[in-house]
Amino acid sequence: MTIRKHPIIRGLVGLILALGIFFFAVLIFASLLGSDREFFASEKIGIVPINGIITDPHTIIDQLRKFKKNRNVKAIVVRIDSPGGGVGPSQEIYEEIRKARKEKKVVASIGSIGASGGYYVACAADKIMANPGTIIGSIAVIVQYANIEELMEKIGLKGIVIKSGKYKDIMSPLRDIEHDERELIQNVINDIHNQFVTSVAEERHLEKTEVESIADGRIFTGLNAQKLGLIDEIGNLHDAIDMAGEMAGIEGEPKIIYPERKFSFFDYFFEKASQKLGEVLCFPYRINCLSSLKHD
Repeated sequence: MTIRKHPIIRGLVGLILALGIFFFAVLIFASLLGSDREFFASEKIGIVPINGIITDPHTIIDQLRKFKKNRNVKAIVVRIDSPGGGVGPSQEIYEEIRKARKEKKVVASIGSIGASGGYYVACAADKIMANPGTIIGSIAVIVQYANIEELMEKIGLKGIVIKSGKYKDIMSPLRDIEHDERELIQNVINDIHNQFVTSVAEERHLEKTEVESIADGRIFTGLNAQKLGLIDEIGNLHDAIDMAGEMAGIEGEPKIIYPERKFSFFDYFFEKASQKLGEVLCFPYRINCLSSLKHD
């Protein structure tokens, strides 16, 4: 029996060949299309989420760069729900938003909270929008550590440190901090605080003295923040999208696009764990941490 003489086998072979050609064509089309979907010529607004404690800026920076390069993305909305985070990561995101702003309009939309580092990155946008009850501000810097020297003595343990420099074990939990060490750390904090205040004053077009008068870690509602000039308008994410569309000259209702995300069980559980940790560390009022300085 040959394939030519058996219609069922011949049909199955033809179906398999057709499916193979179809999937091969899909793969070629997808490769030509690329991740930016530039094959479909339409004007879009890219949404970049910034959620939780800011520790690793790389994903956010990659998303900003992709939207900046995508010719179909005419504006970017940075959606922020963050109590703050590390100084370095916050500044890296801040600078990347400023770079994106040179080519496309960028609007920051703050959801429930945009404090400390979360507010810092928002300042890099062309406009900032938040809800009436959004927590805004906390313009300040903090570093803290625990001293367990007395506890060690009570349980009969003694820490031994061998170092090559006087300040290498600064802020060690095994001993109390010296006066000159406290002064050194305070100078670092003051320098970072001044950078924060300067950036807010420049981006929000405020006098530096105005910002300094409220840069003591206090928080504001969205309404009060608007009165102080810390944000531009009151509105939700959709209002921010509409604003970005108008600024970019998009006619009609803007189409939005989110960054592509490869699902990973490890990333999912790590993200959930980070969110829970953030709730524990920052709830209810520990949202004034732009920095957690570390020394190794």
